[in-house]
Amino acid sequence: MKKLIITFAIMLISITISMAQDAEGCKDHPFFTRMPNFFITDCSQNFDKLEYYISDGVTDTKEGELTKISYSFPDDATLKAPSPLQIIKNYENAIIKLGGKKIYVNEHDLTYSLKKNSKEYIICVTMNGDIMHELRVLDIALMKQEITANDILDALNKDGYIALNILFDIGKSTIQNESLPVITQIFELMNKDAALKISIEGHTDNTGDAASNKKLSNDRAKAVMDAIIAKGIDKTRMAFVGWGQEKPVADNRTEAGRAQNRRVEIVKK
Repeated sequence: MKKLIITFAIMLISITISMAQDAEGCKDHPFFTRMPNFFITDCSQNFDKLEYYISDGVTDTKEGELTKISYSFPDDATLKAPSPLQIIKNYENAIIKLGGKKIYVNEHDLTYSLKKNSKEYIICVTMNGDIMHELRVLDIALMKQEITANDILDALNKDGYIALNILFDIGKSTIQNESLPVITQIFELMNKDAALKISIEGHTDNTGDAASNKKLSNDRAKAVMDAIIAKGIDKTRMAFVGWGQEKPVADNRTEAGRAQNRRVEIVKK
């Protein structure tokens, strides 16, 4: 009889687990591996708006290709469920490994930004109770900066400077390949106008500490200058400086504002 009870209990556990199957057509997002025993109850992917927290009680909204995946946990007393904080920390650690930057985190909500594969992502995790949670990933294609030497010259003559969205590896001064055409256009401009002298000035948002941001912006400005020198422009025609977070042009409380503040300016001397 005892053996029969044990066998029946095992069968019940097996049935419970087998019933905890992913909703039809749903699968994990390629950025993440789900925590043990969780299953997908719902999913969708559409062009949509994403509203997300940037601080306590304050939200921002962006549009893009939005993926939603809802996860639940089996109703099974033999399985130990993680706490909401464990779930949030699990996602946070995974996003940090991908190079993500924190926007907002508490015990029940997470928002990170991530730049990867020439795209910007906003990643949110929201707890719906103690176990159920929803992962939302907004895929925003970064705008390609198609700028010519004439565009740069027009801005320098009109305003005395131009702000360029030159992309670098996260936390580094390595110029990403997709921004090399911008470097080429600066070279073309200086190659045509032998009298032109410029200052290359780096700026960051306010994420991190001021001293590190100043050094990073200085290193990035120098990297741009070195890239132009490597193409054949005399270094005496250029100077560089990093201002860090000292000269914002937009609100650092929003991701959109921080994106505008992360820039390289070419200033006519």
